[in-house]
Amino acid sequence: MTEQLAVAVLGAGGRMGSEAVTAIESAPDLELVAALKRGDSLDELVSAGAQVVVDLTTPENTEANVRFAVEHGMHAVVGTTGWDEAKRASLAQLLEQHPGTGVLIAPNFALGSVLASSFAATAAKYFESVEIIELHHPDKVDAPSGTAIRTAQLVAAARDAADVPAGPDATTKALDGARGADVDGVRVHSVRLRGLVAHQEVLLGGPGEQLTIRHDSFDRASFMPGVLLGVRAVTGRPGLTYGLDGYLELS
Repeated sequence: MTEQLAVAVLGAGGRMGSEAVTAIESAPDLELVAALKRGDSLDELVSAGAQVVVDLTTPENTEANVRFAVEHGMHAVVGTTGWDEAKRASLAQLLEQHPGTGVLIAPNFALGSVLASSFAATAAKYFESVEIIELHHPDKVDAPSGTAIRTAQLVAAARDAADVPAGPDATTKALDGARGADVDGVRVHSVRLRGLVAHQEVLLGGPGEQLTIRHDSFDRASFMPGVLLGVRAVTGRPGLTYGLDGYLELS
């Protein structure tokens, strides 16, 4: 029998964390060795012998959690928001001191969402205009979502590489926020509404046509295949990977 990979979940008391606990317990090649909730000591990760740590906590705690894991020779799969460019750069420096350790930071674990963002970046080179609408439940603390920011960054990079100019916009008067957030030149609009889970539309427009690329997560179970993919792959991917697309075969 193949040896099981020892996995720990941080944030096990939350909605995403509890889903991850169930998914890992159900996977025959994985062993859940620790499920930490708010206030539990990170030292339990060491005593449990965790090889991979899944961080699904809060922006205030995630950086310390991941640095602890790396410093103790554990790989990490991170779904918590708050990892701006400066924090990722600092983590990358830490990982240089631990060359065998891998960390995946994924703004979204839904495979369909990751693919949709990739498709949008490919399509954005061929359209004059592009904007993003992201829709989530009202308990979400950040706006725009990490997924929307990541999508906008991918779209902007693709357009820059293809020398596509900024989309036309004749707006000269607007209420604050009416045109959404500007992420690398791409407008992102956030909706917070009871009944939603996680949804995103990328609207691409050209003369006489529009392409809409939409992804919907109706249940947090949709994120679990991506979490499990990350857990299984991170041990063979040393260093920092930002975005689950880094683990997929996307050209």
